[in-house]
Amino acid sequence: MSKLRRRNSDASIQLTPMIDVMTVLLAVFMVTTPMMTTGIDLNLPRAGASAMTGNDHAIQISVDKAGNYYLSEMKLSRDEIVTRAIAMRGENPQLTIMISGDASADYGAVMSMMGKLKDAGFQKVGLRTQPE
Repeated sequence: MSKLRRRNSDASIQLTPMIDVMTVLLAVFMVTTPMMTTGIDLNLPRAGASAMTGNDHAIQISVDKAGNYYLSEMKLSRDEIVTRAIAMRGENPQLTIMISGDASADYGAVMSMMGKLKDAGFQKVGLRTQPE
């Protein structure tokens, strides 16, 4: 009779690499999720029927009628917003930025933000409006 060979197989699963990956993903989502939502109430200007509304994966920057800048609900200076956007671009090179300017906001404040972002190398910067 032939002897049956028993193989000792190591059926254990190494959880450490999976836990490391999940921790990194959790940290990325925790950092980026609050910045994807618009937090302040604005009276957006009206444009044609095909108005830009932004998408869920864009950074939302707001300019209120007093000329204050907001990243989500955080009131920040223009330079602080640009610095944070540059840091987020390191994780997502195809980052889109939507600027929401109040209808009675100073045109210069909105365009100043857009110009700073363009100077920082952002190619996908849009202005958010509402349809007529």
